Amino acid sequence: MEKRTAEWFRQSDYDLESAEYMLKGGRNIYSVFLCHLAVEKALKGLYSEKLNAIPPKTHNLVRLMTLIGITPPEGVGMFIATLSESGIPTRYPEDMEKMQTAFHEARVRDIIVKSTEVVTWIKKQ
Repeated sequence: MEKRTAEWFRQSDYDLESAEYMLKGGRNIYSVFLCHLAVEKALKGLYSEKLNAIPPKTHNLVRLMTLIGITPPEGVGMFIATLSESGIPTRYPEDMEKMQTAFHEARVRDIIVKSTEVVTWIKKQ
């Protein structure tokens, strides 16, 4: 594994751990943001490893998968697409109260679990 790939993966793991801390502190929106960031960094690590190039500056997880040329299992792909759509709203919520209601604790806990599974899957590619 290339050094830069390992760094992307290390940061991805750090962001997943940080998502847990944010959830414990009641910062659910930031937990989702960090899950998106963790998956993004894992994909950028894989991009770097597979294509031996610097990943593009994009937050679109589906685009990154397409550029890498990987096809995830259906459930993984659906989750990544859903998480990708959550990226911008968690960065810049139009209605904070609505966002906090939508990303309740149980939902965010599920997002963290699934994000962890996705990062593990990405690392095995």
